[in-house]
Amino acid sequence: MCGLLTFVSAHGIAGVHRDHIADALENLHHRGPDDTGVETFGDSPGGDVVCGFKRLAFIDVAHSHQPLRYLDRYLLTFNGEIYNYIELREQLRRECGAKFETDGDGEVILAAYHHWGLETALRRLRGMFAFVIWDKVERRAVGARDPFGIKPLHYLLTADGLYLSSEKKALMPFAASANAGNIGIDHANLSHYLTLQYVPEPTTMQLGISRVECGQAFTYRPGEPVQLSRYYRADFRPAPVADEQALYKKIEDTLRESVRLHMRSEVPLGCLLSSGIDSTAVVALAREFNPNVLTFTVGYDVPGYSEIDVAADSAQHLGVQLIPTKIGPQDMMEALPRIVWHLDDPVADPALVPLYFVNRTAAQHVTAVLSGEGADEFFGGYTIYREPLSLHSISSMPDGIKRGLKSVANVMPEGVKGKSFIDRGTVPLEERYYGNARIFSEAEKQVLMRHYDPSVAYTDVTAPLYAECAHLDDVTRMQYIDLYTWLRGDILVKADRMSMAHSLEVRVPFLDPVVFELAATIPTELKVTLRGNHTKFALRQAMRNIVPPAIVNRRKWGFPTPTRVWLKGDMYEWAANILARSGAGALIDLGYVRKLLDAHRKGEADNSRKVWTVLVFCVWHAIFVERSIDPRPKPAESALLTKPVVQRATW
Repeated sequence: MCGLLTFVSAHGIAGVHRDHIADALENLHHRGPDDTGVETFGDSPGGDVVCGFKRLAFIDVAHSHQPLRYLDRYLLTFNGEIYNYIELREQLRRECGAKFETDGDGEVILAAYHHWGLETALRRLRGMFAFVIWDKVERRAVGARDPFGIKPLHYLLTADGLYLSSEKKALMPFAASANAGNIGIDHANLSHYLTLQYVPEPTTMQLGISRVECGQAFTYRPGEPVQLSRYYRADFRPAPVADEQALYKKIEDTLRESVRLHMRSEVPLGCLLSSGIDSTAVVALAREFNPNVLTFTVGYDVPGYSEIDVAADSAQHLGVQLIPTKIGPQDMMEALPRIVWHLDDPVADPALVPLYFVNRTAAQHVTAVLSGEGADEFFGGYTIYREPLSLHSISSMPDGIKRGLKSVANVMPEGVKGKSFIDRGTVPLEERYYGNARIFSEAEKQVLMRHYDPSVAYTDVTAPLYAECAHLDDVTRMQYIDLYTWLRGDILVKADRMSMAHSLEVRVPFLDPVVFELAATIPTELKVTLRGNHTKFALRQAMRNIVPPAIVNRRKWGFPTPTRVWLKGDMYEWAANILARSGAGALIDLGYVRKLLDAHRKGEADNSRKVWTVLVFCVWHAIFVERSIDPRPKPAESALLTKPVVQRATW
């Protein structure tokens, strides 16, 4: 929910920037069309901060407007939901004598910060959030992002002060102003994007604009550097289980309680439903609290890709209504510029497209939906997590023997049975695993990139994470890597941007600190097993009597997209035209990509993911660099703004 844009002046003259903040805030109108607030605050004659806010109202709809004052000392802008705010409110009243003037969750954050301090408050919040608080007594801004990175928070530090925003696009006018109109591209992040299909935190594709990382808090005093600190680190600690059935029951009960809390709202909620166990479990538990909950799914008229039939069977079994959406290649081509604009940075996951459309349908019926993101990272759901088990016969050998096997594999012709198995088994996990997406290899990027830098590698992203989880087994280490790369770089960006594009909120009950504390203790043998090719074994057992029988052991799909099929036919000319017209040729050899596209069309290789990755970047480049495409929605008018009609800042 909601979009924030806060400016903290380095010179106590925030007020002179108010109109610019109000203009830039309109870039976030889709995040909160219910209400707009822009306020200058602070004891300096010119004001210390300007806080802008776009509200999508869920709790205490009639009140809890933002920016929100507390004790005439603090001013808050807050994006997200605190699901245990009722319990925290009572605790603050009982233990601290806290007073409240609203019934919302934002005031609970302020009271918790005032009475408990930032660290203690953050440890007690149960929800998704990104917030900024200006404390006029301490003359500092503080804030944080939730433990798993569900809600975004970008920042830009200039000579004028600190700008913070829910989306990067609202910061770009100020970045351009600070750099004489030129916002450079981060070439290292372009390299990472071409490998990982997303830009890894904490930086962005544009130099100078960064992200507060998941589980991070910040402090900023005017004129000083931003101080970042990590208040939360996922601590996996798998341990033997004496009573498996008791564990399964505890998983069921913990998820049920999380779903119950996530359904707190004064406006209608629904659920996204695919063909897998994650979303089906959420729907099954949600209908216990609302038997009339609406569900939404998406599919295509392409054999082997649509999940609508399976989702319909699950909905019928659970007794809930399903509202399906079908899309075709024309929908995909027309929507891509708007999708990329909402993303801020390119993300080359084709699943963005079906998510965009299913959320558009859901927004016509409800204001928020529950979804199943996070179950794979918490409970061990990706098929590749079985790899350490299958490779154990080689990876456990002495190093000398592995070196010998590696030498043999090096002289084996490509495609010979066993070569790949030996290659993978003789390479350390740190070198062979860097997340779920593996698009272009280093050798391919040498040809593809105009400014290839061999010193930039994916290990720049993963090496610090591997150091943090060195004590864990290989399966759990893979979970940890994905939690801090794939989940926050791809999965949650998709969830947030494709829902907020339609002023719809996505809530993710699996991504709850209490759920994680339980999932973190599950031993590896109850997460993945080669027997029966199971993933998320403990979760499946816990949900066995909750979800339809056909779903218990069904493999993960997650809104697949027939990009491979469409790029051979309906989308071929469209893709070729993008490559021919793109201005990104100074960065990428688009002729090389055209050869990949043609080979894909002829069936010589499946290059769909590689081609799609470059196409998304070309569209991004056209929007944010060339400015030859402008898919932005029209500016919204707001009586709270200083101008009768808001004029967008140009960039």
